[in-house]
Amino acid sequence: MRLYDTARQGVFPLEAGPLVTLYSCGITPYDAAHLGHAYVYLCFDVLKRRLRDAGHEARCVRNVTDVDDDILRKARELGVHYLDLAAQEMAKFERDMHSINLLPVYAEPRATGAIAEILTLIGRTFDEGYAYEVGGWVYFEVAKFRRFGQVSHATRDEMLDLAAIHGGRPDDPKKRDPLDFVLWQPSLDDEPSWESRWGAGRPGWHVECSALALRDLGETIDVHGGGRDLAFPHHECEAAQSESVTGKTFVKHWMHVGLVGLDGVKMSKSLGNLVFVEDLVRRSEPAAVRLALLDQHYRRDWEWRDDLLSRAQSRLATWRSTQSTGRASSVLDDVRAALDDDLDTPGALRAIDDAAHAGAHVTSAASLLGITL
Repeated sequence: MRLYDTARQGVFPLEAGPLVTLYSCGITPYDAAHLGHAYVYLCFDVLKRRLRDAGHEARCVRNVTDVDDDILRKARELGVHYLDLAAQEMAKFERDMHSINLLPVYAEPRATGAIAEILTLIGRTFDEGYAYEVGGWVYFEVAKFRRFGQVSHATRDEMLDLAAIHGGRPDDPKKRDPLDFVLWQPSLDDEPSWESRWGAGRPGWHVECSALALRDLGETIDVHGGGRDLAFPHHECEAAQSESVTGKTFVKHWMHVGLVGLDGVKMSKSLGNLVFVEDLVRRSEPAAVRLALLDQHYRRDWEWRDDLLSRAQSRLATWRSTQSTGRASSVLDDVRAALDDDLDTPGALRAIDDAAHAGAHVTSAASLLGITL
């Protein structure tokens, strides 16, 4: 298998042993997960299925960010406990992912369940000279980490813009550099708080994923990723803080999935231009929803259109018409070859289409993609 690696900016062989470790950045459960989220986790699901088909053990961890600025702000607005809000939204998320036939992940750890590991990691960055403290705030000093920028390849100006968009507060006067990022921060009076050597507070966003990944998968992960918008600052900061304490490559392949848009604009909770799996499976069978998503290449930005569902439903009907033929073909190997070529799911679908139109049986090939005929 060959996969595109964001850090190396090219397609490279996935060199892995019998165990392949995967880490996918999960949701912050303060509102319903939309189609853009589902698409990311579906891409990782297809990768996992192909790796298992090839004889590997594919161990995927998908975290839950159940304490950060967004979820605390939303819980405050609703007047509910932040963990009750997280539980409610996670139940919806799990139901939606099950409906489109995502395999269970190896682990789905929560940030609040790893405070000890988070504090240990922050302590190590501090002790190694990569962090500093100002009034109970602990920051990672990016100037000390010479490879900062290795994942995203963003310019400094681009980093500053992206940091501001994603809550990095580059104008924070306590920072030595506007790009320095928060590892630990004092909690407000109505926020959860844990004791630390820098005072009571809570973790920053980026350090949560590093601590969970290092704890559950080890110091070097085979494939790590999420949506393309996470490359900076989230994954850039993850790599810096992780490698600063381990001295090892944090991730072999950075896999970033394209963004899903609607009416010309990226789907986002802030804009409200969202499509939800829950609504789509009410209008069409879940297999058609999954198939519509698979018709996009994972690295490409694309737009949701309702006609994608009707196209997928028609495709399913054609594939199912071959179930009683019993005619063999090479379609399963063709699908494997497409997936091994940078997870080319559109190419895999075309191979099944060709076999079905030729009257060949395609059930096994569809099953490899998670489609039950």
